[in-house]
Amino acid sequence: MKAEREAALPTALYVVATPLGNLGDITARAREVLARVAVVAAEDTRHSQRLLDALGIRARMMALHEHNEQQAVGALLEHLQAGVAVALITDAGTPAISDPGARAVARVQAAGFTVTPVPGPCAAVAALSASGLVGTRFDFVGFLPPRAQARRAAIAALREREPVQVLYEAPHRIVECVADLRDVLGGAREIVFARELTKLHEEIARMSLADAPAWLAADANRQRGEYVLLLAGAPPQTAEAIGARETALLRALAEHLPPKTAAAIVAGHTGLPKKRLYEILLAQKD
Repeated sequence: MKAEREAALPTALYVVATPLGNLGDITARAREVLARVAVVAAEDTRHSQRLLDALGIRARMMALHEHNEQQAVGALLEHLQAGVAVALITDAGTPAISDPGARAVARVQAAGFTVTPVPGPCAAVAALSASGLVGTRFDFVGFLPPRAQARRAAIAALREREPVQVLYEAPHRIVECVADLRDVLGGAREIVFARELTKLHEEIARMSLADAPAWLAADANRQRGEYVLLLAGAPPQTAEAIGARETALLRALAEHLPPKTAAAIVAGHTGLPKKRLYEILLAQKD
């Protein structure tokens, strides 16, 4: 490792993905970069020190987390201006993906320095690969708002989206989050729970939202560990699927109101997607 560190890397910020839990998932390139940079900027230096110790790497570390990111970037830039290489890591997975790092990357780029990704583990992609949800597209949502009213509003905004929705959630909020998902999206929507990925108690389970609260309640351990939640996308809507009565009401209102207003009224009373209702009226007009 000492010889590797003496062979300095080109000056840059290296965004390094680290294992979610299983140390065997560290890539050869990530190990090499961490061994050769002058400084490692870590979300939690105590946590990351254990990773470096396991890899046999001794490195100068600095803290860069959500509470000090703006200030820490100044020190990070000083290192780069001195001509040294810096690695950015998070507690687990890929930095700047619902984790600190995005602001640091932006400021480093703005200062004219190179940012180099060193790809590897990512909880969202790992969960998708084992979910069994079929689709060519997905939306990465990340963490929903912690407060109930804001969370339910954010969930309502997902109701009409057809791609798979990928969410993160903390264990102390998982029960209330899933209850809100069921209440806002309906019990028929499929959800996949991916908990403690790559760790000893890894668990991946697929079910309807109607069954999800009971699944969580069946084992107290399911309220521990970080979660990736994957929601099946909304099914494509057609005039036939919306229903003859709703379609008739929509068209009757459109005879006296602008199409957007008619669609909004029917959506508000039925919970049907306003966008799709509006598209039906436009198609009829054409």
